[in-house]
Amino acid sequence: MPLTTRVKNILMSPKTEWEVIKGETETPQSLLGKYVIPMALIPAIAYFIGYGLIGIDAVFVRIGGIQWGLIMALNSFIGSIISYFICTFVVDALAPSFSSEKNTGRSAQLVAYSSTAAWVAGIFNIIPSLGILGILGLYSIYLFYLGIPVLKKTPEDKRIAYMAVCAIVIIVVAVVVNLIVTRIVYAFTGNPFMPDGIPDLRLH
Repeated sequence: MPLTTRVKNILMSPKTEWEVIKGETETPQSLLGKYVIPMALIPAIAYFIGYGLIGIDAVFVRIGGIQWGLIMALNSFIGSIISYFICTFVVDALAPSFSSEKNTGRSAQLVAYSSTAAWVAGIFNIIPSLGILGILGLYSIYLFYLGIPVLKKTPEDKRIAYMAVCAIVIIVVAVVVNLIVTRIVYAFTGNPFMPDGIPDLRLH
């Protein structure tokens, strides 16, 4: 199935699309190349354009420049890939605790496809001042909720609890991964918050 078709279907008719996905066989590795990487590039490219080429005024300074764009893009892209793998295995490991099927491939499908809304919403960062609209990515939580019983065979009475625990874990993982990736990226690009590392951060 073409990438654009899957994206449109999972966003516009998720209940039907989860049933289609159920009939497919995937692994964390197969989804990485065909779906996760292309989708993770959406917010990454948007960040690079938004902060690397456009910039934004923040109180007394202007945040922008290639260094900022590169850092934001790398943080987003690398963070998405690492979070995808960690969340896939966490969701799968938690499955038995909620009477759900333990299947790494199904967990990968659930994490990857439910993340679609968050990745697509990342496009708003192409204009930094519209970045707040990225909150629309929370629709991913609903997609995850709809996909749980289809892919993980989660009983109705365990559905909300499983989703809530997974959501908390995914948020924590995202925060921790972002902090770690940021430190690693800074080691190569320099810290843009340091005066000697911000060629494009200028006082007005």
